[in-house]
Amino acid sequence: MSLKKRVRLTLLGTGPSQGVPAIGGSDGRGDWGSCDPSEPRNRRRRTSALLTCKGTRILIDAGPDCREQLLSAGASGLDGVVFTHAHADHVMGIDELRQVNRNIGQVLPAFGFPETLRELQGRFAYAFREATPGFFRPALESREVDPCETFVLGHLSLRACVQDHAVMRTMGLRCGNIAYCTDVVRMPPETLAALSGVATLVLGCFRLTSHPVHAGLREVLAWAEAIGPRRVVLTHMGSTMDWETLRRELPTGIEPGHDGMELDGEA
Repeated sequence: MSLKKRVRLTLLGTGPSQGVPAIGGSDGRGDWGSCDPSEPRNRRRRTSALLTCKGTRILIDAGPDCREQLLSAGASGLDGVVFTHAHADHVMGIDELRQVNRNIGQVLPAFGFPETLRELQGRFAYAFREATPGFFRPALESREVDPCETFVLGHLSLRACVQDHAVMRTMGLRCGNIAYCTDVVRMPPETLAALSGVATLVLGCFRLTSHPVHAGLREVLAWAEAIGPRRVVLTHMGSTMDWETLRRELPTGIEPGHDGMELDGEA
């Protein structure tokens, strides 16, 4: 009998720091860039994901759209949150975690590289203090993760992978045969080795052409060849990345993600 556990990764948001559409446009109703406004999968909240296994739920990043994302996913409770890095589009929903604290009745463990948690503790010091009765502010407990460390929460075991975002290092995650890697422009050799053989690989790809701090299609293709997944799903896509165009034109085995997309794997 197989001892493997089913894991589900839900993409809560697949958009860039300004989302799609961005504030603006000729009529003030949104700047869609080259994305077709009539295609619902082009509407992208800030990049985030939810990892679940046998009742254990871990949020990956808590950006400005966190409240709506958790409501859409029906995730009223969490067992922890992982912060891949401290950029605003990945952390500015920390206040929304107050209601999660209330729902679960306890402090929420927050995982991240040491420098990420130091940055969060400086900017959101109130969230890391002793919890108040009734949770009138978010209550997080810092859990530092070392590069290449495997950490366990409930039924989920996650391998932390170092990524180069040019301006800082970020954390990629592997859970069994599924991996989630956003906000990265270069992958160290040890990370490519740690991700080798995953079946499903979610990769940040802001645009198809090269970018100073985000992967383009050239990087995605190189990493896919080195890692060998059966399926590559793109996230953190900007307004030049029209969903239907990508679906038609991307190479076999690579596809655009969309908000609410569910990916299954085994741990």
